[in-house]
Amino acid sequence: MSDKKSKKPSRQQVFTLLVEVGRKQGDGLPTGSTGAALMIYASGIDEAEAVRETVAILKQADLAPLDVSGYGTLDERLAEGHEIADEERDLMQRALDENSVIVAQMTPFYDTPDDRRDDVSADGDAG
Repeated sequence: MSDKKSKKPSRQQVFTLLVEVGRKQGDGLPTGSTGAALMIYASGIDEAEAVRETVAILKQADLAPLDVSGYGTLDERLAEGHEIADEERDLMQRALDENSVIVAQMTPFYDTPDDRRDDVSADGDAG
């Protein structure tokens, strides 16, 4: 008889989450921003677990999560007709392989266009 146990298939899935964060001292968000939206791929047995893990990790990173919207698993998104780029699929697979939370994109929020430090006009002048 073999001493090795057969490995059960993982029940982990990867969920696409959109997390809004507010400002908090030491959060590392751009100067002048009022918060940000984070596109995240998080693994979990269900979406609730993925959300809990994501919020806990963001808080450890000195971010202030305000709201989380779930967009489902890869299969659910494909069934809804979403087109998903190879780079996105690679990040989802990495989240699954590493049982992790991956921030795929960060979009800062600003109150007014004047607050954007990276805004450059067509003639190359900032602002």
